[in-house]
Amino acid sequence: MDGKNRIQMRILTICTSDRTGGAAIAASRLNDALCRNGMKARMLVRDKQTDAVTVAQVGNHWPAFVERLDVLAHNGLNRKTMWMADTACAGVDVLHTREYREADVVHLHWVNQGMLSLAALEQMARDGKPMVWTLHDEWPYLGVCHHRNGCAEAECLHCPLMRGSLPHRILERKRALLRQAGITLVGCSQWITDRARAALPGVRVEHINNCIPHAIYHPVPQQEARRRWCLPQEAKIVFFCSRRVSDELKGMPYLLEALRLVKSHGLHLVVAGRDAQEVVPLCPGAGITALGTVSPDDLPSVYAAADAFVTPSLLDNLPNTVAEAMSVGTPCVGFRTGGIPEMISHLRTGYVATQRDAADLARGIDYVLSHDLRAAAARQAAHDYNEGRVAEQYIKIYESR
Repeated sequence: MDGKNRIQMRILTICTSDRTGGAAIAASRLNDALCRNGMKARMLVRDKQTDAVTVAQVGNHWPAFVERLDVLAHNGLNRKTMWMADTACAGVDVLHTREYREADVVHLHWVNQGMLSLAALEQMARDGKPMVWTLHDEWPYLGVCHHRNGCAEAECLHCPLMRGSLPHRILERKRALLRQAGITLVGCSQWITDRARAALPGVRVEHINNCIPHAIYHPVPQQEARRRWCLPQEAKIVFFCSRRVSDELKGMPYLLEALRLVKSHGLHLVVAGRDAQEVVPLCPGAGITALGTVSPDDLPSVYAAADAFVTPSLLDNLPNTVAEAMSVGTPCVGFRTGGIPEMISHLRTGYVATQRDAADLARGIDYVLSHDLRAAAARQAAHDYNEGRVAEQYIKIYESR
């Protein structure tokens, strides 16, 4: 159906938050893009952290507390792994909200940590609600974990995170739900799309990138951006950004080792994220600026100030940070893992390094710092993460449900 004759559908986006975490940010951006492209899109979250009028809040944290108790009861009271698994035994009451009742299509994003229970998802299927589920991680088609991360337990019978048969039983419930309800899964990356298709034969799985608001993320003069953040004008600035810098999966030790091996002179590292100050003493002899947590409104100018954005992530789907950096024209360096090789055109818009190889990561930083890749990076991002194109792809899926 063409845009002029299109029916304005009521799309209900459900996510745990509208701001915290990459999935929440991606879901919010898509919700906004759908509104701008003719849909009546609303977002339902437990943790509302913006003043957006299209976002409604529901429930409280009690189901999240209940679920953590359930996890601890099945993982031997192991607090180190208690946040690595979700059982979806409890959730907030979405089913009795006006937004749910009026929705033509329910679009699920990241709905864990007490947002939606499996029982609620099964009831949505019984209600006959057409459902689309964007895969921000692997939880929708695995047992209780969010990433397979090398685990060979295809049936979750001997889960390393939990004892007993619960992971397998949850896996079977999810498989039955996805097949019987006819839920359409959408992978943000081709990498996760292929993994979902292999795990769920017969289930419809499509691939659509996340979108980036190019009115916010676009090239700006680098010198101007550096003045704003009081960064050295003549330095070769390498930028690293993560919600939690110390997160082991984000690979900061590999970046620090790579910086010791880089041949380029005049390096200056900029780090943004919670606990960024902890990196300062680990970088002796190198210029470093620890910005701490940077607001989404300010982040584009930090990307623009950098000569290279480095993401030494050990496991990632389609990181917003790479798309954001490229959108302002900053070339990227990252490991060959997850969806990162799809985002970076090797030697044209950045450098894809061998996984967990700090020396190759250093070669990538040197390459990016010695080649002008900014225009190519911005062009690729403008095409790959275009709001209108991404929204149109989703609308076609909604109309086919």
